[in-house]
Amino acid sequence: MSYLVNLAKIFVSSTIINNIVLIQFLALCSYVGLTDNLSSTLGMSYAVIFVTVSSGILAWTIDHWILIPTGLQPALQITAFILVIGSFVGLVEMYLKKASPNLYKAMGIYLPLIATNCLILGVTFINSIHNYDFIESVVSSFGVPLGYMLAMVMLAGIRERLRNSEIPQFFKGKAIAFMITGILALAFLGFAGMIK
Repeated sequence: MSYLVNLAKIFVSSTIINNIVLIQFLALCSYVGLTDNLSSTLGMSYAVIFVTVSSGILAWTIDHWILIPTGLQPALQITAFILVIGSFVGLVEMYLKKASPNLYKAMGIYLPLIATNCLILGVTFINSIHNYDFIESVVSSFGVPLGYMLAMVMLAGIRERLRNSEIPQFFKGKAIAFMITGILALAFLGFAGMIK
């Protein structure tokens, strides 16, 4: 029972309490760049969830079955994790190019940037630093991008609503997005200390 409670704590912590965008301020380029409309926001969120979970599983396996037993963990960990992430991003890119060309075009430069997205690399290192077992790593690898999706959908919804509102010209565009992000971050700080 306590193991399930621990998994629930990891999930809630990675999704809400330590939200990767609003609390740790990682992955802001795609967060602000792709929240102009909800369809590209959801497409990017699904791509990040797939790449993060897949990379988290494979990175944990490589870390615990190859790097740690051979003593190569500190030297080759970054290289191994980046190769894993880049491979999954290539798969997503090929799939979207064939299955949904409009979404592929809407994502533009942000799709290949998933490979260097600090969120995904951060998750692989968070799992390693906290010494999570396999199931804990999967839960963390799913919770973090779910929190990213939550933040993206909230900002996209607010930005779509603001598009029809009268706001001063100098606040339009990225300026208002960062102001809203600051307010959302303050709201998410209210969850701090919820789980110890």
